[in-house]
Amino acid sequence: MKNYIKHLILLIFLCNGCAENSTKTLLFIGSFTEGIASTGIYIYELDTKTGELSLLNSEQNLINPSFLKIAPNGKYLYSVLESQLPNNGKVAAFAIDSLNGKLQLLNTQDSGGRNPAHLSIHPNEEYLINSNYTDASFSVYNIKKDGGVAPLHQIITFKDSSIVEGRQDEAHIHSTNFSPDGKFLFAQDLGSDKIWNFNVKKESDTKFNLVSNGFVKVRPGSGPRHFTFHPNGSFAYGIAELSGSVTAYSYENGNLNFIENYLTYRSDQEIYRAADIHISPDGKFLYASNRGPNEDSIAIYSIDRKTGRLELKGHQDTHGEHPRNFAIDPSGKFLLVANQFTDNVVIFRRDIKTGILKKLPQELTVPNASSLQLRTYLR
Repeated sequence: MKNYIKHLILLIFLCNGCAENSTKTLLFIGSFTEGIASTGIYIYELDTKTGELSLLNSEQNLINPSFLKIAPNGKYLYSVLESQLPNNGKVAAFAIDSLNGKLQLLNTQDSGGRNPAHLSIHPNEEYLINSNYTDASFSVYNIKKDGGVAPLHQIITFKDSSIVEGRQDEAHIHSTNFSPDGKFLFAQDLGSDKIWNFNVKKESDTKFNLVSNGFVKVRPGSGPRHFTFHPNGSFAYGIAELSGSVTAYSYENGNLNFIENYLTYRSDQEIYRAADIHISPDGKFLYASNRGPNEDSIAIYSIDRKTGRLELKGHQDTHGEHPRNFAIDPSGKFLLVANQFTDNVVIFRRDIKTGILKKLPQELTVPNASSLQLRTYLR
């Protein structure tokens, strides 16, 4: 009987090891190429035991692939191109070869405006939204069966302003997010201090339109930038660039109701540059990035999953300047930060119980790193 138990324990241990070895986690890094065709997307494999990264491949002849988005099915990667240039940019679709860590360009489409800055994908994986920051618009695309992007079929443009001179003289759509059920779309307008709400109206099996459903007004001078829903679907959180704050909302059937504002910096600043926001896979912690000018950090909050309120747990220096984007790996064990101005990607091990971050020795050198996407695949 004792030998049987020993063999059973050994079998369980070996099976666990097999399970870990049967998957691989890929990291895709987007960047600014300073407006010229160059290496722009980098593909690494993340060792989910040690947190170490190994370069697999890179994509060349790209201009400013500054924001990336993986499709929910993991088969395709979408990227904005030619951002922060005087002309309209593009939206690109790539097929992901997860076995070899490679990308195959499927096609590109016009972005419908200048400075494409963000992409969101409908939960059913049939629709793609691109946000054009400079032209204050977002463009609507169908995703084809092969993963390519169809020509845009709807553009929604905004004309508004708010109180911060030079940053809010006109509207600026910085990002969009579909609700978890896919029935609504929320657009973050940094220039007007509004979160616009749209109903998703499906017209046919191949096309849908967005119909305005009003807006939520945020505190004047805030500059809403990015947004995320809690995994339980009952709460949502927005990060405001110009006020350095996170706003918590309760959410139900397309309605956002204010809970509280939280400062993301250690102390009050004259200038704020808050950037990105993400929630851990288990829904227990929220993280927000600050891009200087006097503090480059990740703010760490615990989430009360009954009320949606946040409690500050601390700040982690990013060991670089201008953390424009960061990501948490699917296992929840690691958080990676893209420091754009110092050309480095820093890896932190995340304490799943406390949410606290600990820097690992390895750093990647990636020129103007600006976007991170992670996905776990079967080998």
